[in-house]
Amino acid sequence: MADTISVGATPSTLRPRLRRLAGTFGTGWNRIGEQTLFYALTIRSVGIAVVHYKAEIVRLIAQMSLGVGALALIGGTVVVVGFLTLSTGAIIAVQGYNQLSGVGVEALTGFVSAYINVRIIAPATAGVALAATIGAGATAQLGAMRIAEEIDALEVIGIRSIAYLASTRVLTGVIVVVPLYCIAALMAFAAARLGTIVLYGQSSGVYDHYFDTFLIPSDLLWSFVQTIAIAVVVMLIHTYYGYTASGGPAGVGEAVGRAVRASLVSAIFVLLLVSLAVYGQSGNFHLAI
Repeated sequence: MADTISVGATPSTLRPRLRRLAGTFGTGWNRIGEQTLFYALTIRSVGIAVVHYKAEIVRLIAQMSLGVGALALIGGTVVVVGFLTLSTGAIIAVQGYNQLSGVGVEALTGFVSAYINVRIIAPATAGVALAATIGAGATAQLGAMRIAEEIDALEVIGIRSIAYLASTRVLTGVIVVVPLYCIAALMAFAAARLGTIVLYGQSSGVYDHYFDTFLIPSDLLWSFVQTIAIAVVVMLIHTYYGYTASGGPAGVGEAVGRAVRASLVSAIFVLLLVSLAVYGQSGNFHLAI
């Protein structure tokens, strides 16, 4: 009797694979639905947080901006954002001057600072700083409360947990990001100017001329809009992962890692969408010699 050799997957092995694939697909859609519902409830509960949990908002503002404990000694998030944007502004000076000097137009380094820092570098750096400091801290705090059953205890005593824990943090993130971004933009401008003038010896008058010429005030306002949108998205993602953490301390650490990864990707995506919406039509830029 000749043996029968089957090629490929048989129906008996194909059906479990299809069931696993359908289950994975359904689980992903359910997770997206849960996140969307959580985000909607968090945004809708901002009014409740403002009315009933003012003290918590004030406490979170102090904690997120200046930090607590040992972190308060160095200024908390303010110093982190300042040093990050200081380094990126210095990179603008180094790369901008070197690249432009290759074609003989190094005098336009001030233009590069006024154009790229405002539209891309400063908002992106602020988003990274928010995700790595305020966002990660919020995820860890909420995750620790979840595994310690403190969130369930809040629900038992009649406190709206989403409004008290998530909405307050989202609102605080938006409030804190405004002065933080002012510091970020100033540090980026100062680092680019000092790097170009001190390190490369360019005349301060030349740099200031091109910087003042191409710095558009409306771009600064749109840059604030970009940063606020990024702050909302970052805080929503981090509060969700912290609020739904499970699996003990290891689960909290995993939730922080997942939240940081998701918020960084989402922050760049938001920056891209807002930039395309604002500057995609014409760019609001004209270079004339």
